Amino acid sequence: MNYFTYVLISEVDGMRYVGSGKDVQERLRRHNKGDYRFTKGHKPWRVVYQEVYSNKSEAFKREKFLKSGQGRILLDNILKV
Repeated sequence: MNYFTYVLISEVDGMRYVGSGKDVQERLRRHNKGDYRFTKGHKPWRVVYQEVYSNKSEAFKREKFLKSGQGRILLDNILKV
């Protein structure tokens, strides 16, 4: 089963969120529904980037990296922020 690392952008204030999971569209639905405390106040969200991994640990490792200083710089370059 594939796992994903994904990046969301708030359509309200441009805030960026990095997460991981099995189903990006289901996670997006739940973020926009308000199921997650951190993202609840910044909805609606849209997916702007995603990567696929063969297992959960690799996807989570990448999520952690993208949340680091170097990872944020990399995302800025990828997303041309």
